[in-house]
Amino acid sequence: MVDDAALGQLRDGVGIQGRRTLPAEAESLADPCLPERNPPIRARRSIPTSWLAITLREGRNRQVRRMTAAVGLPTLRLLRMAIDLLDGEPPLTLEGLEPGQWRPLNNREQTRMAQLLRGPAAGQPRLSRGSR
Repeated sequence: MVDDAALGQLRDGVGIQGRRTLPAEAESLADPCLPERNPPIRARRSIPTSWLAITLREGRNRQVRRMTAAVGLPTLRLLRMAIDLLDGEPPLTLEGLEPGQWRPLNNREQTRMAQLLRGPAAGQPRLSRGSR
């Protein structure tokens, strides 16, 4: 079971790879009743499974896995539920997609992605590391 101390550490930021992460939103979840993973994850019969929802403000390589390991909660299964493009519009989500399914971006999503790749418009502040 996830304890409040581990959640507090994730919320405050954790030291990984010699640097501290930005604070994350972290909460314990009830079992989301997802279909079994194929291939299956290794069995941990003597250790209870817990589910977390974590929202990051940065995206380092394997960040979620490293953060959870640092607080004693190894990640066995990781699902990305949304990507916030930081443009003030709703995040892109996986809503309505089954595991393994995909869909093309719609026209509005393509425009948003193109704007993200071009960078900020003239007069808009550029996000720097740590200011997200």
